[in-house]
Amino acid sequence: MSSDTIGPATIRLTPVGSVPATIRLTPVEPAPAAPPAPAGPDPATLPMGKHLATYLQHLAVERGMAKNTVSAYRRDLYRYVSFLHTQDVHEPSQVTLGHLTSFAQAVRDGADGAAPLSARSAARTIVAVRGVHKFWELEGLAPTNPAVDLHPPAPGRRLPKAISVEQVTAILDSVSIETSAGLRDKAILEFLYSTGARISEAVGLDVDDLHLERPASGPAVVRLFGKGSKERIVPLGSYAIDALNAYLVRGRPELVAKGKGTAALFLNQRGGRLSRQSAWSVLTKAAERAGIEQDVSPHTLRHSFATHLLEGGADVRVVQELLGHASVTTTQVYTLVTADTLREIYAAAHPRAHN
Repeated sequence: MSSDTIGPATIRLTPVGSVPATIRLTPVEPAPAAPPAPAGPDPATLPMGKHLATYLQHLAVERGMAKNTVSAYRRDLYRYVSFLHTQDVHEPSQVTLGHLTSFAQAVRDGADGAAPLSARSAARTIVAVRGVHKFWELEGLAPTNPAVDLHPPAPGRRLPKAISVEQVTAILDSVSIETSAGLRDKAILEFLYSTGARISEAVGLDVDDLHLERPASGPAVVRLFGKGSKERIVPLGSYAIDALNAYLVRGRPELVAKGKGTAALFLNQRGGRLSRQSAWSVLTKAAERAGIEQDVSPHTLRHSFATHLLEGGADVRVVQELLGHASVTTTQVYTLVTADTLREIYAAAHPRAHN
């Protein structure tokens, strides 16, 4: 986690007929600020912005994209239509490859008045631009797609950060289960590592999404809802099952009694659904207790889940399904992490690996 956090704040409330009360707000990590948009008219009010609205609705409704993904597309494409406005382009049919390449350069150097983007962020923006032009062609708003030959810059390949099995074990073993909150913390950490779930998927779970009874044909499972509300079924390991059962029997009833009743699986101290920030804090505190010096986030457990499965011999397409990746290409980045292990296995096992 970043060290740039919002400091503690104090709010004094004076209800009618009561004495003043003081509420302490817990510091939270601020969301990264969006890059400043170029000066000019509101992109939504421009002619190209109105054409864009139909595309964004298509992404949300027909393609079922997650709200955060649609928001990212909107931000990138608003920058694009603002740029086109400065080029006196007001209809999709007027856009040329020259306009597109000029915009691609502008997002890298900030020539359009907005913040320059990294290669990875610029690539995301170009992908959004290619998608909207393909849509406009299909909708008959342009005779051709000028973005066919526009290619995003190749971003540097970032390897996922994983920790060792021993480090994961130390984190999980650092949690005390003497309280209802401790039982919850143990359950959510075991759950994250057992399933490779995203933190948003974990805190969004309801009790009915769990099926903890082991059927004769296989392990217990959980129903997860990933990006775009895509559903997948993931098996649960025995350690996670035991931790979840302990939490459901001895921990959750005490927490739920403090609230108004909720179907949420993981609850906070007020009986409401646990937030992503609180779940993140559970992990970072456990990592500190375990003496892990490197930064550890919920995504670290997800990366470790995938890496440890591949190191154990799991097929990459199985890991793809467990992680909920739409493309196996996304999952294959984990195979780079385990390349050294694979070389060692090959050298030891293949009959003609050595003379």
